[in-house]
Amino acid sequence: MTTAPTASRQLHLNAFLMNTGHHEASWRLPESDPYASVDLAHYVNLARIAERGTFDSLFFADGPVLFNSVGQRPSGTLEPITLLTALAVATQHIGLIATASTSYNSPYNLSRRFASLDHLSAGRAGWNIVTTAGAEAARNFGLDDEPAHATRYERAAEFLDVALKLWDSWEDDLVVGDKTTGVWGDEQKLHPPRHKGTYFSVEGALNVPRTPQGYPLLVQAGSSEDGKRFAARYAEAVFTAQQTLKDAQDFYADLKSRTGATGRDPDHIKILPGIVPVIGSTEAEAREHERVLEDHIVYEHGLHRLEHLLHLEPGTLQLDAQLPADLPPESAIEGAKSRYTLVVELARRERLTARELIGRLGGGRGHLTFAGTPEQVADAIEDWFRLGAADGFNIMPAVLPSGLELFVDQVVPILRTRGLLRSEYGPRQTLRERYGLPRPANQYAGVPALASR
Repeated sequence: MTTAPTASRQLHLNAFLMNTGHHEASWRLPESDPYASVDLAHYVNLARIAERGTFDSLFFADGPVLFNSVGQRPSGTLEPITLLTALAVATQHIGLIATASTSYNSPYNLSRRFASLDHLSAGRAGWNIVTTAGAEAARNFGLDDEPAHATRYERAAEFLDVALKLWDSWEDDLVVGDKTTGVWGDEQKLHPPRHKGTYFSVEGALNVPRTPQGYPLLVQAGSSEDGKRFAARYAEAVFTAQQTLKDAQDFYADLKSRTGATGRDPDHIKILPGIVPVIGSTEAEAREHERVLEDHIVYEHGLHRLEHLLHLEPGTLQLDAQLPADLPPESAIEGAKSRYTLVVELARRERLTARELIGRLGGGRGHLTFAGTPEQVADAIEDWFRLGAADGFNIMPAVLPSGLELFVDQVVPILRTRGLLRSEYGPRQTLRERYGLPRPANQYAGVPALASR
């Protein structure tokens, strides 16, 4: 190890929570509760563990579709903004990031829900912006198939532009509350969007005042070309999946450069790869924990899921054979383009059979899985952080709550000793402040109300 980073730059840690854990077989372990996915007490416990570890934020993935076969693993998920509103009451400092789709929501209603969460949490809300791949979701909304990849991102850009107008439709000092004159608010500081575009027509101002953060922290999770262009323009934090240090460094440099090219400060976009830490008192013990999880995988479920991801007909893959040589290129894929490429490249690079690939994907669906001692996990995190591959990490425990407890109790103290992570939160901050980001100016501030209409 060379010298540690300066005190001015510290890790951003986000706890990515998923029912009994990210490993698909986690629910089968003796200590796991197969009903935890709809248990508020389970999530309150996890949120408080992460807050004890001084994490920046919690994060819940989501989509308007049943993700998994109900025969395979816990599949029911609570709507994340609703859940995070409850967790806002149970916590004091930690950020609250929910996933919501721009393809299957409307800007007005979704902007209102996030604004409400930001008010109720005193400025801790974040939005993970997704475009939602897959025909299954499309068919839940009256469509025969998913819109084209480029179309989904065009809609997302307009959606976000409308959302920003709505969040700015109240100036910060609109509310007067003058009981003597009977004036509650200054109508000259209200700016209805009057938006008419390709995908949306939104007339009136939001029915929620401007929030403590101005608007929620904007997070994005796509790594395709369209996704990176979108992130460079809008995102303030990016969740990504990278398997190697070199790939992570390339992604980091590329996205920082793209962000600078838009005129934004590259430091105002934080890149957080996912890592699934499997922790043991020795490396051999960590490997044994990993083996136990893999032994609980039902490979027939995994084979079906892998064929779906690779756009193959059922029965195409054989468990003990490598992937077919004639898989379609990423350009032919309309779904999750970057995850498709990551999985194919992993299989090709390491010459994995379908069985081996399913085992590798079982813990993090393409995110880096790392088994080792607390010191080895801390070393890996520090190396990626110091060597230009990450501003922090999406911590994705394989098993919950035990994996998060081990990370907080055994890895976090090492990171603190190395000067990489705060030892306490300090004064109350918004999530945006915790990520080192300025509060955005209102785009209508100083503009006469009539001129903005």
